[in-house]
Amino acid sequence: MAYFDLPPSELEDYSPELPEPNDFDAFWAHTLAQNPFDPASVSTAPVTTPLRTHRVQDVTFGGYAGDPIRAWLIAPADQSGPLPAVVEFLGMGGGRGLPQDNLAWAAAGYAHLVMDTRGQGSHWGSGGDTPDPHGTGPAAAGFATHGLQSPEEYLYRRLFVDAHHAVEAAAVLPEVDASRIAVTGVSQGGGLTLAAAGLNHRVIAAMPDVPFMCALTRAVGLTDDPPYADIAGYLAVHRDEVEQVRRTLAYFDGALLGARATCPALFSTGLMDTTCPPSTVFAARNRWGQAAVPAPARPEIRVYPFNGHEGGESYQWREQVAWLAALHQNLE
Repeated sequence: MAYFDLPPSELEDYSPELPEPNDFDAFWAHTLAQNPFDPASVSTAPVTTPLRTHRVQDVTFGGYAGDPIRAWLIAPADQSGPLPAVVEFLGMGGGRGLPQDNLAWAAAGYAHLVMDTRGQGSHWGSGGDTPDPHGTGPAAAGFATHGLQSPEEYLYRRLFVDAHHAVEAAAVLPEVDASRIAVTGVSQGGGLTLAAAGLNHRVIAAMPDVPFMCALTRAVGLTDDPPYADIAGYLAVHRDEVEQVRRTLAYFDGALLGARATCPALFSTGLMDTTCPPSTVFAARNRWGQAAVPAPARPEIRVYPFNGHEGGESYQWREQVAWLAALHQNLE
């Protein structure tokens, strides 16, 4: 790997013009009104595991169109609720896996809701359990092109609603302190983190890690790596759909959704990341909360100069735990 994007001195304040549809807020307000969260859709069942330090619940809640979305709720066995919570969204192609795959946040004293990703879960990890019953039109490899023909049919419309509803589902659970819900995720999960924080102001903290879906007009064409390269590959075939695809993507740009967020945030990026280039991450970080009144403080960001899309991994989790603990202490 080598450096390919803007130098750090330019990244710090990089904030490109992004195409924002005139009806951006109306689109999302209408989407959520069409797909309201139903607290009665939340159900839980205890899971028997060999774990002695963690308690696990198998959670189902209604997502987009009321479709059942699976999740794990993992909590420390020696603490009773309500606890501060972390809702986690997953990277592209992965599923919620097995409970023992997700122990760190509960070990740090949080109730941890791990949302399964509809229609994914078979590319890495231990699998997923949530189908996507909604079909899409022609698509290239990967998931980023599913439904690109219109904002209404784009896969990420469903996923962003699922992410919004995951926060609401967490708030219903007796193990969770509904006033202290943070969101996090890596890559695609980072994009869903931006969406959840921008759409659901119940969120008190966001930790997008090397996030996907940011500054999309720059990202598509900047890198040869998927998933952005999948969109470019789709347009190489569907040559007459360039403007329509740009219109669709504009409604899902994490930099625009993050601008609506009202909470503190901690970002991360790797300067050698060719999957989610650092300039796209900084574009989202530098727009964070700008459309909110009052606007939150400028987010912190952790930069890993010699890492690619793996970012900081366990080093970043350590940063997140310390940052979130300090935030909770300030709120008390």
